[in-house]
Amino acid sequence: MKITFLGTGTSQGVPMIACNCRVCTSADPRDKRLRSSILLSAGEQHIVVDTTPDFRYQMLRAQVKHLEAILITHAHKDHIAGMDDVRAFNYFQQRPMDIYASAASQEAIRREFYYAFAAEKYQGVPEIRLHTIDEETFQVDGLEILPVPVKHHKMPVLGFRIGDFTYITDANYIGAEEKEKIRGSRILVLNALRQEPHISHFALSEAIALSDELGVPETYFTHISHQMGRHAEIDETLPPGKHLAYDGLELKV
Repeated sequence: MKITFLGTGTSQGVPMIACNCRVCTSADPRDKRLRSSILLSAGEQHIVVDTTPDFRYQMLRAQVKHLEAILITHAHKDHIAGMDDVRAFNYFQQRPMDIYASAASQEAIRREFYYAFAAEKYQGVPEIRLHTIDEETFQVDGLEILPVPVKHHKMPVLGFRIGDFTYITDANYIGAEEKEKIRGSRILVLNALRQEPHISHFALSEAIALSDELGVPETYFTHISHQMGRHAEIDETLPPGKHLAYDGLELKV
């Protein structure tokens, strides 16, 4: 399986609108971060985690021509706002897009994209087929996926483990039972917003400590704010096996 980072930025992206800080004005392409999302590719099968406000451009940039399904971690706007653009896949694949989400996330999707669920739809609305997931393992075209419930301050969020790979974004608390679901992963992607503490995200030091606790050999940090600092400067300070992710990075599992 190949993992492609479609975006590694926080809700406002990097650069941030109207900001002239040294990160937002950096010429390093690794400091240009769209909103956080990944693409899972197994042979001809492609699955995206979250439809960010940058979803259209992310699909174009990664040259995604076919998409089997979308997994939703939670319903904050920076993780679902791009869902309207599944219309292109509807047109070329001639079928609804399968969306796997919790009941709470589905409620927000139905509210935000009400026109896709209307009794009488106008032509060209996105065709969405919702599948409810909770804490039980589910399959997408034979690919086994284990949800990992975490907390984003008080909000429940779903991480996902697929084989030796675990992806967790927007979290600042993971319970003991959920940690056991992560143990044994070969690669962990974990949110690390910035270096200072935050009410709903892991700080970099907290994310490093959690990776060490879980004993994961390779950890990549995502959902990064401009407050983190420049990629080149921060990445070289990280312990062995720890890395800042960046847009376009590809991993093989």
